[in-house]
Amino acid sequence: MSRLRGRAGTRSGIRVRTGARTRPPLALALPALLAVAFLLLPLIGILVRTQWGELGSHLTSPGVVEALKLSLLVSLWALALSLLLGVPLAWLLARVEFKGKALVRSLVLLPMVLPPTVGGVALLLGFGRRGLLGPWLEGTFGITLPFHTSGAVVAATFVAMPFLVISLEGALSGLKQSYEETAASLGASPVRVFFTVTLPMVAPGLIAGAALTWARALGEFGATITFAGNLPGTTQTLPLQVYLLLQDKPEAATSVSLLLLVIAMGVLIALRGRWTGTPVAREAASTPVPEETLTSDARTTVTHDGDAAPPHDSGRWPLHATVTGFNELTLDAEPGTTIAVVGENGAGKTTLLRALLGLTPRAHAELRLGDDEVTDLPPHRRQVAWVPQDGALFPHLTAVANTAYGLRARGVPRARARREARAWLDRLDVQHLADRKPAQLSGGQAQRVALARALAARPRLLLLDEPLAALDQTTRARVRHTLRTHLAGFGGVCLIVTHDPVEAVSLADRVLVLADGRALQDAPPAEVSRHPRSPWVARMLGRNAWPGTASADGLALAAGGRLVVAETLPEGAKALAIIAPEAVSVHRDRPGGSPRNVWPGTVREISAVGSRLRVLIASAKVPDLVAEITPDAAAELGIVDGAAVWTSVKATEVTLVRL
Repeated sequence: MSRLRGRAGTRSGIRVRTGARTRPPLALALPALLAVAFLLLPLIGILVRTQWGELGSHLTSPGVVEALKLSLLVSLWALALSLLLGVPLAWLLARVEFKGKALVRSLVLLPMVLPPTVGGVALLLGFGRRGLLGPWLEGTFGITLPFHTSGAVVAATFVAMPFLVISLEGALSGLKQSYEETAASLGASPVRVFFTVTLPMVAPGLIAGAALTWARALGEFGATITFAGNLPGTTQTLPLQVYLLLQDKPEAATSVSLLLLVIAMGVLIALRGRWTGTPVAREAASTPVPEETLTSDARTTVTHDGDAAPPHDSGRWPLHATVTGFNELTLDAEPGTTIAVVGENGAGKTTLLRALLGLTPRAHAELRLGDDEVTDLPPHRRQVAWVPQDGALFPHLTAVANTAYGLRARGVPRARARREARAWLDRLDVQHLADRKPAQLSGGQAQRVALARALAARPRLLLLDEPLAALDQTTRARVRHTLRTHLAGFGGVCLIVTHDPVEAVSLADRVLVLADGRALQDAPPAEVSRHPRSPWVARMLGRNAWPGTASADGLALAAGGRLVVAETLPEGAKALAIIAPEAVSVHRDRPGGSPRNVWPGTVREISAVGSRLRVLIASAKVPDLVAEITPDAAAELGIVDGAAVWTSVKATEVTLVRL
């Protein structure tokens, strides 16, 4: 019994501690409850004071019905005007930097904080018969806004449009620009990008803003009565009808107020937190299927009418580019060349790609593809396709629609574009996923669809920004093989930004090494592997790289210490010493014999690389050194973190690369 009581006590204790973590302090809980009561009590007052038996007769009286129809007319016209004017304004505020942007945003917010009657006075002074624009409108077009239904529309639009602009601007600001930039690289004009990519992706924000705008326009009172008056059948909307009923029939005013309250609450419930940014819970259409579980039995064989395979453009497009700005380099490449662009973070790799696309002010590229000078062309007319690191598949389109996007943007008929898209998906072994959306694809599947989309757009230059970085090792190897196969028949030039030495060696014909926007090395992979001119690249390739200055017998290291080498450089030359990890010997005691380079050190890190171990050894004499040994050797030497060891490197095992 005591044991059972002990368990129960433990569970009870857990519950108490959990409750203690979530229970708010009384000093905050009490004011919060008072705030809820303060907001709730007036609404309860409407419910309590409503004469439910007379509700039907109150709401169907001629005056109320007429006011309701007018309110719906005015609010819908106000919504239409807000969409026409507010959507472009929200896009401008979210996407374009210009002087006076803060002032424009303040003007958008002003009607939300301005007293409605003051807004009505401002409208009179702006659009009234004696206002700034009113005489011109009346004299030129015969338009008189005050005391007219159109005036009520203007007043409702003035106070309601900010809700749309603010909501949509927030949605646009949260949308990654890589989607729009990728669409432009596939040949879509800015207007097409806006209507086919941007608006569909921010639809929840647009719908939320539109609903709030309509609800605010429906309930507008102060600006309307001040600017448009209170004329039955002309400007007397439902809120104004409530105002009149309060004087003679307060019970009917309560019933009409209840109607407006129900409409407002219905809008808020329908939005379910979109206005405040709370995510809306949505169930996925189907659970994404891991790529490894897909077998040939699950794939659907599709026959195509006409094109059985994607057409190959027989064009050949050599590349010539002179890049200035942050990047300073010249690129020349023959058709079919694949160039791996490597370098540490901030070296200018992505900036180079964006300069070739014409998407960044940091660098400018004078670009020629084949015989065509495309420097002055906008991104959507350059025929330069870009695949960003995340693929940027449009989430509202299926895989086949994504793949056909570039073809459709260039005017290819829908049926033919979809046939070609399916053929490309088939070539990349993802045809069976044609009708799935990106959320239903694994990482490897999504990358292959993104690659199919770029190739289907018939580019002359293909830019891949770390296309395999987000994939696991197994999937990465599969996609790498697919990519290598299809780049072999590509008639243009391909640039691949990568941090993976395997990708650089296996995919590229040349490796371009960048540092601070400049080219340190541009050579075949084998040459870069043997003689890397960058310490970062040498380390990426798994080699020790020590910079220094050549001396009579070797190298004076920049970090201190000396290194004896077999083949020296002219004294004073800047150089990089390259030492393979397998050339480093590790000992528990100071070694004797022939090694010319011997240093004491301490084991700082041990990691597994295949069937061998890599040991990072720190020394006060030289920079950190990485050695590669077998597990048996590590066990025999007693290699553990913190162990004191000696390292040695033969002079013949050191290669000097002149910088």
